[in-house]
Amino acid sequence: MKVRLTLQPGDNGTKKLQLKYGGRLLAVRYRYDETRLLRYKTVELIEEQLPWVPALPSNADPNELVNVRVWYNEAELRQAVKAAGGRWQKERKLWQLKLHAAYGLGVEARIVR
Repeated sequence: MKVRLTLQPGDNGTKKLQLKYGGRLLAVRYRYDETRLLRYKTVELIEEQLPWVPALPSNADPNELVNVRVWYNEAELRQAVKAAGGRWQKERKLWQLKLHAAYGLGVEARIVR
């Protein structure tokens, strides 16, 4: 079957499905079966949502020290970084901790190179 059209939630043709499935709706697709001469409307839904910690890049050293930016008003995060072995770098105003700890805390997007 060939997919000819993919619609995002909110596009014309998705309103009723959006009411039916709510925020679980990811996409609506129109598929065409040329042998049976049929058109199918399919939906892509979120079935389950669980926390996920991304894996370290395969070429990375988990013990490499990285600098992470934590803003002053983020007291809880600052305490978590400190508990994970982070050390405050006064001159750079950044926290330094091991790469695997940064990924474990979910702050990999805050790494400053």
